Amino acid sequence: MVTIDAQVHAYERDHPGRPWTAVLEGPDEVTGDDMVAAMDAVGVDGALLVSPFTMYQYDASYAIDVHAAHPGRFALIKPVDSTDPGVAETIADWATLASTVAIRIMMRDDVSDDPDDPGINRVLDAAARHGLPVNLLAWGRLDQVAALAARNPNTRLVIDHLGLRQPFVPPAPPEPFASLPELLNLAQYDNVVVKITGACTLSHEAFPYNDIWDPLCRIFDAFGFARCMWGTDWTRAVKLLSYAQGVESFRLTGRISDNERAALMGGSLQRIYDWSPAFE
Repeated sequence: MVTIDAQVHAYERDHPGRPWTAVLEGPDEVTGDDMVAAMDAVGVDGALLVSPFTMYQYDASYAIDVHAAHPGRFALIKPVDSTDPGVAETIADWATLASTVAIRIMMRDDVSDDPDDPGINRVLDAAARHGLPVNLLAWGRLDQVAALAARNPNTRLVIDHLGLRQPFVPPAPPEPFASLPELLNLAQYDNVVVKITGACTLSHEAFPYNDIWDPLCRIFDAFGFARCMWGTDWTRAVKLLSYAQGVESFRLTGRISDNERAALMGGSLQRIYDWSPAFE
């Protein structure tokens, strides 16, 4: 079974040559080498490397450097600015780089909540033309995502982190799956898929986080395993669990079959992003 983590981050220490725009909860740095070592220790073959918005905003240069050092282990996802009039050109340029597989919209308060917003729809249209899925950090905005999915049926939309607000530090929210019905509503749109990333950070229990599985199984039933992808969201989760715990909790559970596990932990991702890891 090929194991692929659907979302990890890597970053270097803050320095003048590549300064941070803000400080993230977590270690002073988690380099590409560090991330590969963590993956190797638990048998993770590859990962989608998402350029961390908190530190670098729309600058994905460090992710590109990590890929150059480890070309077979990472595929790259870049945040884009939906308010930038030149965003379509940015996406076209991104699509030409090695192992770029998607773009991302951070649907924060300063991003329009109008499904007809021309900037967001410009991003979705450009992504479809270049064959790139669009990852959406969209907690609290899933009704808007439903309208966008209906309006842009040829654009693959990837819901980051189950579409739920997830913590950087303990404890988990009192009702972490309160917005689950809004996510399940999106299953009606064939162009919507879900990253089961960071799910362990929503648990109120210790490893192996058994209390997350009833709501997760509702997601699997609604979307099917062909539209679900496991991931750790390392390093955002660093203060809540170890990388190994984020991996092994999904390997050890008896709530899914071996075939379902193979799809969830890599098989579906290979098809959705048209990418597979390769060792040198």
